[in-house]
Amino acid sequence: MAFLIGGANSLTAAYDVENSLRFPGESAELTREQDAGNRKTWTCSFWLKDNASTSKKPFWGTPSEGDFFFMNNNKLNFQHEGSSGSNLSTVRLLRDPSAWYHLVIASDTTQGTAANRFKLYINGSQYTWDDATTYPAEDSEFKICQDGENFRINAGHANVTSGGSQIYMADFAFVDGTAYAASDFGETDEDSGIWKPKKPSVTWGTNGFFLEFKQTGTSANASGMGADTSGNGLHFTVTDLAAIDVTTDTPTNNFATLNPLSATATAFTEGNVHATNDSAVGSAAGTIAPSNGKWYFEVQLSGACNFSSGVVDVDKWATTTDGNIYDYDDSGAVAVLIENTDNFIVDYTEDTAGGSRLQNSVNLNTAKYGFAVDLDSQGFYASANGNWYTGTAFDDTDFSNATNLANDIPAGTPMAFFVRNADGVVARCNFGNPGGADSISSGNADANGYGNFEYAVPSGYYALCTKNLAEYG
Repeated sequence: MAFLIGGANSLTAAYDVENSLRFPGESAELTREQDAGNRKTWTCSFWLKDNASTSKKPFWGTPSEGDFFFMNNNKLNFQHEGSSGSNLSTVRLLRDPSAWYHLVIASDTTQGTAANRFKLYINGSQYTWDDATTYPAEDSEFKICQDGENFRINAGHANVTSGGSQIYMADFAFVDGTAYAASDFGETDEDSGIWKPKKPSVTWGTNGFFLEFKQTGTSANASGMGADTSGNGLHFTVTDLAAIDVTTDTPTNNFATLNPLSATATAFTEGNVHATNDSAVGSAAGTIAPSNGKWYFEVQLSGACNFSSGVVDVDKWATTTDGNIYDYDDSGAVAVLIENTDNFIVDYTEDTAGGSRLQNSVNLNTAKYGFAVDLDSQGFYASANGNWYTGTAFDDTDFSNATNLANDIPAGTPMAFFVRNADGVVARCNFGNPGGADSISSGNADANGYGNFEYAVPSGYYALCTKNLAEYG
């Protein structure tokens, strides 16, 4: 399993990507009708955070027998004119759900050498297509930049619609008429060696656009999610996207999500922040596992089921289940267990429930829980609907009166937040970027201004993102 431990993508840079757009399913897309442009020479650049599934996921393309760039079985693919034209794919797998990838395709079919006609860059380095290698013919033209043809994002060819997406995209740039390199859209940080975004300085051309996802409207204008900020004003039409899908999880401030690679019997939606199980018990841990600092996140269930949440030593995380809601490796975990009989069980570290059973007036299966963990002083605190647990009930909005539920959080050990649920119930996790089905009525950030939570973040605690990790983790 893969956990992001530490501050990758956490650099403070002159250029910050402020927003991304989460595509929660296959029907969500951005669309714009193109004008006549250069159908031979163009560049497409964007940042991607994937969900690690093996299903086909279209990134962008044109409909019918057109052009489309997609991922299948975690391999990048590009096809032109269906099976009769070019067909390119990679051996390399992109399957880390904790990471942001930068992908660039530069087309120039006027080149005499086949490999120079269609270049792929991954995180700044040119990558040679090494699986399928049928390049476009010299001087061939694409449906890209064809007058009247639609450019579609999170969609494309009719054959690549199954499986949906559940992906995040940021800084989506398209240039009409010039084949640029990745270095025109990103750069290597001189201190860390990490590839990072930079503001593109390019000649956009007739159909060129730059989507920064700074707005939350649903109209094809400067206030919409598909607003073009290149200066061309080529705004996109929005389909099946909502304001909550504009997130602050970006390549320059990477937020935790749930990790499908750490999960068992769990389906993920809303960009890996919702986890669902059918009849079997399933579990998942977060993608970021800090070893120090103070952190906060929220969880809400979609219905009644036995449920547990807390923090766990990533080295002792179990990826199998015996059907028991509190099944995980001996020790190394601090958690609360919510039973669908409204029992609240606290402070257990073995494969059987420990602690005490406490009846509460709060409806535990519909409450929104807040969890605060102090990895510096070994503290763990739980709230329901903004009221902190004080030893007998969830009855105090003052965090300073909350009861420490921790038994033994190992000092200096990477600890991941986790959820375990069953019975078809969705565990809706909010690490600072809530999913589309979540209702955030108040909107609370941490003291650094990061995150969007229903309830106030306790003083000194922070959303689990890489900028906060760089400062406090």
